[in-house]
Amino acid sequence: MRTHRWAATALTCLTLSGIGAAPALAADQPPVDYAFLRAAHQGHLTEMAAGEHARKNATAACVKNVGAALVRDHTKLDAAARALADKLGVDLPAAPTPEQQKLIAAVLAAAGADSYDANWLKAMAAAHTKTLGMIDHQLANGKDAEVKAAAKAARPVVAHHLSMVSGGTCHEPAAAVPKTVHAGNGGQVALADEGVPAFVAVPAMAIGGVLVAGGAFWAANRIRRNDLR
Repeated sequence: MRTHRWAATALTCLTLSGIGAAPALAADQPPVDYAFLRAAHQGHLTEMAAGEHARKNATAACVKNVGAALVRDHTKLDAAARALADKLGVDLPAAPTPEQQKLIAAVLAAAGADSYDANWLKAMAAAHTKTLGMIDHQLANGKDAEVKAAAKAARPVVAHHLSMVSGGTCHEPAAAVPKTVHAGNGGQVALADEGVPAFVAVPAMAIGGVLVAGGAFWAANRIRRNDLR
């Protein structure tokens, strides 16, 4: 039971970090562009961890496959977003908000139950709908050309993900991820046909692993403190 609690709480800390408002911004930072990078990073953490959880815990093969697709695609998208944030000097959030953790906890609680697949699909549909809205807001109101290009590059991938979980019904991933729009020079944040530029793609999986491990370590410490109370 304690092992199950550890896994669920660790995943909670990562999975729903993309749903909700972005952290407050410093007064001297572009409010739209920097908020987008932060929220996008949290969204990628969300889908990477949620996808991994579904890949291991879902009952239907379709849901497992969609989960694997989320891990693959959002790992690449997050690597590009992190590279751009580093270039622009944007500090990215390290943990989800309490509200975000509470939302994903409801899905994780269904692990092993007949309702798990359905709950996961509904949560992912809601998450991707919000993410698309965030992307469209950035495209309409963003000021930084590179950040807007990153949003434009990510949109078809996120839209494809939504189509796989829309209406709470699972649809098998397409044979190929929809081609993204190249963002041009200046950071090369757009995804190429294979996902991301070479200098980002190489460390992408390593970055994802570090993030997941860090979140799990943080969650484990939280659980130990709670168990001692």
